[in-house]
Amino acid sequence: MCRTGQAPEPGEEQDVGATDAVFTSLLEDSAEELYEQAPCGYLSTLMDGTIAKINATLLEWVGLDRSQVVGRMRFADLLTMGGKLYHETHFAPMLQMKGEVSGVALEIKGAGKQRIPVLVTSKVKVSENGEPLLIRTTVFDARDRRAYESELLRGRKAAEEARRQAEADRERLQEALAVLQQNLLPSALPAIPGLEAGSYYHMASPDLLGGDFYDLFPLGAERWAFFLGDVCGKGPQAAAVTSLTRYTLRAAALHEPDPIAVLSTLNTVLHERYTSGDTRYCTAIYGILELEGDHVSVHLAAGGHPSALLRRADGTAEFLPTPGGMLIGALPAAQFTAARTRLAPGDTLLLYTDGLTEARIGPERELYGEDALRDFVADQPSAEPQALITALSGLLASFGDGLDDDTALLALGVPAPLPAPRE
Repeated sequence: MCRTGQAPEPGEEQDVGATDAVFTSLLEDSAEELYEQAPCGYLSTLMDGTIAKINATLLEWVGLDRSQVVGRMRFADLLTMGGKLYHETHFAPMLQMKGEVSGVALEIKGAGKQRIPVLVTSKVKVSENGEPLLIRTTVFDARDRRAYESELLRGRKAAEEARRQAEADRERLQEALAVLQQNLLPSALPAIPGLEAGSYYHMASPDLLGGDFYDLFPLGAERWAFFLGDVCGKGPQAAAVTSLTRYTLRAAALHEPDPIAVLSTLNTVLHERYTSGDTRYCTAIYGILELEGDHVSVHLAAGGHPSALLRRADGTAEFLPTPGGMLIGALPAAQFTAARTRLAPGDTLLLYTDGLTEARIGPERELYGEDALRDFVADQPSAEPQALITALSGLLASFGDGLDDDTALLALGVPAPLPAPRE
């Protein structure tokens, strides 16, 4: 339409005429026709529910003639059995108390015995004296809405079922991974006369196989071999490298008396196996224990692994340095570093992977570090291997989400002599 006081633009005259025609047709639409052909159902009932007036739209929905309904049926008669029961027990009493009820979902008996979902709103008309005269009701077709809600419900059920299935699959996967992880570690450490041993493994994620490993096994003639290490990466590929590493170390230990030679054999196997671009390597400490009376001689070698930690019977703690040891499997000819020590009664040798020292602590998320580990071990009241492992497992638990890597612990020690009884 043109602006007031201005002539219409040349292209606006046709639009103005069409708009005026629409308004004219609407003005000619009678109130009776609006009532009868409304897009929703209208009806008026007496206070007992007897239908006094009903529009053509609602009659078409129920498939009845006006003569069959007006003065002969009640509104509840148009409803299904369930709808009628709800109307009598809830809808009608609420309408009587409040005088108005809005948007109640019911079902009416449609033509051809179909059930039509509807939304019903009723309001009581009262006289000037407040006496109830009749009930006016509107009925809206909710079939499209019901179809939408049904589709939405089906989608929600499908999503819930998919979620339950995903959780079940994840639980099965975690169980399988836990079994595989256990197969990469000894089920129990062997009992060694004159020596105590303790171990612990922290799995950072139940959804990923870790690459940390350890073992303790006999070589014969009062000699025992041990190792602990960490394969780069996680998942099935890392697990495969871990399995190959463990079996290679155990096999090489039976043929090579020198720890450096054992690590060199492992280096050759890993480098030859993973030379096609998917480079795989690990860090490890391998050593030999020899029982010598009440002492234990330790001869070990390390390749790229954190130094072992010695906790002496007098309460001091110190690292057993192995500087210069290279990653195992990264190069065809790697250099490894050896070290020797003796464990006296009450001494314990601790091996660990870097998940422990690289944990993040405090508000600044700082590295826990080797110095803090040494101080923690020195502060423990007991140097016995199992007591030390128990204290360290509690420390790992205290890191919370700051511990995001797998961690393996292996402690080997000579029992302290029992105190002499008092006379």
